[in-house]
Amino acid sequence: MAYHELRITLPQAARDSLVTVLTAKGCLGFLEDNTDLIAYFPESFDIRTLVRELDLMNTVLVDAGVAQGLRVVSSLIQDQDWNESWKKSFTPLDIGERFTILPPWEDRHPGRINLIIDPGMAFGTGHHETTRSCLVLMERYEGKIPKERFLDLGTGTGLLAIAASKLGFKNVLAVDTDPLATEAARTNAGLNRVGNVEVREGSMNEVSGRFDCIAANIISGVLILLAPELASHLNPSGIVILSGILAEQANEVVMEMEKAGLTEQEKYADGKWVSLVMFKRARLGFIH
Repeated sequence: MAYHELRITLPQAARDSLVTVLTAKGCLGFLEDNTDLIAYFPESFDIRTLVRELDLMNTVLVDAGVAQGLRVVSSLIQDQDWNESWKKSFTPLDIGERFTILPPWEDRHPGRINLIIDPGMAFGTGHHETTRSCLVLMERYEGKIPKERFLDLGTGTGLLAIAASKLGFKNVLAVDTDPLATEAARTNAGLNRVGNVEVREGSMNEVSGRFDCIAANIISGVLILLAPELASHLNPSGIVILSGILAEQANEVVMEMEKAGLTEQEKYADGKWVSLVMFKRARLGFIH
């Protein structure tokens, strides 16, 4: 299978907004370097129309006096080309007090919780701020809540589900709408030898029962739509960890979660991104 790669050079200030737009259009995932945002789409995607839309966006930026403007280079890449690309850039990463994310070919780090990730085409090695924040918060709260059931909504490569299993959660469910993601998540669960991680293709509609911890690393608009369901699937003693939220969007997400019956416990910032820890309003004297 082949994939369209868009290498987009644009002002740093506009990068996060473009990520939101491209995600809504069906982008499979992103890579970033110092100058470019690199977006991937399936071969069947109408890439020509999207490139024309981006060219129009460039005209708007130039007319607005943004000197750098926006430049787009489109190419078609094969699976093996993608694999070699991420292998060159995927290095071990320590997160929080205990986690280390590393590719399958690296030696395990003694004394750490090793999370072995082969992303395939699911685009997620744990290096993004939102994923790092989820891991930090999972580690921070895992000793303060029951650890019977964990839900990783929008699992991607399965990283958070695998981390939950290694933190001691007994039953872990990983859900994603993208078949490439669920395939990668199953592969990574096998690499990590976590037999209690169940991977399902689908959305929140595929989820039943309540959970002690729900991690949802998705864009803000989707989190807002899912607020009632997130609240209904949370145990009274549990927490929801929300990520994928730009700082300027955090208040709106909190407001919608509060309407659904959740209360903010913590707001955790990493760069331009914010992650939230929420709990059920009926629970008093929660976590300090």
